[in-house]
Amino acid sequence: MTVLRLADAGEAADLAAFLARLIHYDRGAAVRLQAGNGVLAVFGRPPSFEVLAIRTARLAADGVAGGPGLDVTVSAGELLEGISEAAGSVTVPAPVTGPPWAGVLPPRGGWTRVPGLPAPEALLRAVSAAVAEFRARDEALPPQRRNRNERDRIGREIWSRTLGDTELPLRAVHAAQALGFLRGAQAGAMAASGSAGAGSRAGTALRAGAVSRAGAASGAVSGTAGVAGAEASVPTLALLAAGGWLRLSTPYGSIAVRAGGPAGLAGLSGLTVTPV
Repeated sequence: MTVLRLADAGEAADLAAFLARLIHYDRGAAVRLQAGNGVLAVFGRPPSFEVLAIRTARLAADGVAGGPGLDVTVSAGELLEGISEAAGSVTVPAPVTGPPWAGVLPPRGGWTRVPGLPAPEALLRAVSAAVAEFRARDEALPPQRRNRNERDRIGREIWSRTLGDTELPLRAVHAAQALGFLRGAQAGAMAASGSAGAGSRAGTALRAGAVSRAGAASGAVSGTAGVAGAEASVPTLALLAAGGWLRLSTPYGSIAVRAGGPAGLAGLSGLTVTPV
């Protein structure tokens, strides 16, 4: 049995929140884990968004017990059950047969910053406008056309639109919001409107210090020093490109998609855990 010791209890809570969100969209979700060089990387693919979600966590100095390193695909639900926030540890469940996407991950290096990404508040407005448009168009459908195929068609049209002067599809930002990767911008928006967030495990992950922990870990899989890091107190976003992939990097995690098309599943080497 492999037990991963994380840098602190906060890392465990943040990882638990990410896994809970993945399971919300797919109760049978699988995730691929890579651990080594002081970092744990968790890769998932929420089916509703056709993107690859990447969440990282810092390991303790003796973080991997039971082996020198780790690269395995497991059940997201069983992994969540194996997290002990009190102990700051993760018990890795038995491997499962991974889905096709788990065999090919984004490139491990060569990431460069891409200009043109709108400000965080503008990204949130774009997602909100898209959701409102989808609902309006769905309500406008005649009863005989209000079916899954028609709704999927409308959804594909809306979420495949690109943002600003970039090739990043809107679905990538929607996924980032749904998985909690844009919560810094959301918190600012809620504060301005007087709203308040809720949720047990997810709420725990919002405590002070989450930005600095997640920002440091997010930079660990960038493959390029200084590109995906974040200031300790101010969440930042970056759009990166490498090997035909685009990656929306945030202090809380990353969303990767194939440039100019749906999330790719073939033809690229794996992304390995390489701390900056």
